[in-house]
Amino acid sequence: MAQETHQGDSLAASLFPGFTQATIATTGTTLNTWVGGQGPALLLLHGHPQTLACWHKVASALAKHFTVVLADLRGYGDSGKPEGGEKHIGYSKRRMALDLVEAMRHLGFTRFQVAGHDRGGRVVHRLLLDHPGVVERAALLDIAPTATMFAGTDMAFAMRYVWWFFLSQPAPLPETLIGANLAFYLQHHMDKQNKTPGAITPEALSEYRRCYTAQTLHAVCEDYRAAASIDLEHDAQDEDKKIDVPLLVLWGEQGVVGRSYDVLQTWRDKAVDGVVNGRALPCGHYLPEEAPEAVLAEFLQFFRAA
Repeated sequence: MAQETHQGDSLAASLFPGFTQATIATTGTTLNTWVGGQGPALLLLHGHPQTLACWHKVASALAKHFTVVLADLRGYGDSGKPEGGEKHIGYSKRRMALDLVEAMRHLGFTRFQVAGHDRGGRVVHRLLLDHPGVVERAALLDIAPTATMFAGTDMAFAMRYVWWFFLSQPAPLPETLIGANLAFYLQHHMDKQNKTPGAITPEALSEYRRCYTAQTLHAVCEDYRAAASIDLEHDAQDEDKKIDVPLLVLWGEQGVVGRSYDVLQTWRDKAVDGVVNGRALPCGHYLPEEAPEAVLAEFLQFFRAA
């Protein structure tokens, strides 16, 4: 395992006291992780345009009960940013899920529990399909299944989630236009989805700004291009596969997903009977930062500490 020093290490250390940083080599890239606590392993995954810093309001409390593993997805934060390659396969959720299995195995965990917000939740969905027996319990935050959302797209959803359709355009169009003012795009994107003023702390926002570079932007676009192409192919191939582990689904009652879909039903359609439960929380899209106490309570009730 290679150890690296990142510009954000000191800030991350202050956000996650008692956690230890490790850079882990996986197939084709490296993952930035922070690990703390003791007990059964609980992996936490962030979404776009954030980093593992999005968990800073709940990680320390969870670490009293679990070995908490925070990871930057490939392409994000301080993780590696490989090229997408043919058909954007490098940012397929299949490849991103494999990263996590390999990283957790490196840390000594062949089975674990996991929660994913936004893009991280899409990686969790693929993880559940591709690696049966690895995940014991899973939580998905503020998403409906990717294929479901694309299939049901209408004008209202397209207007609200414009970045789904813009970021997935061929390079270099989105990279060039957004790259003209990365800071503006990041702030506008977060302001549009955050419904709780002050929820994004200055410290966390500083991390998001530091990490949202031109290289990250290209990786982000590859992530979204994969979602609109090869991920849909993989989903179609696995249409008959069902999630068969306990699944907690949480969403923001003021967010686009909660207002556009029957979120619980979309996931019950993808799972065996009786494994999916959840509810809306009083916030927008950024649940771990807008409603951390509610997220923590749900996690402590759902995930198994022993």
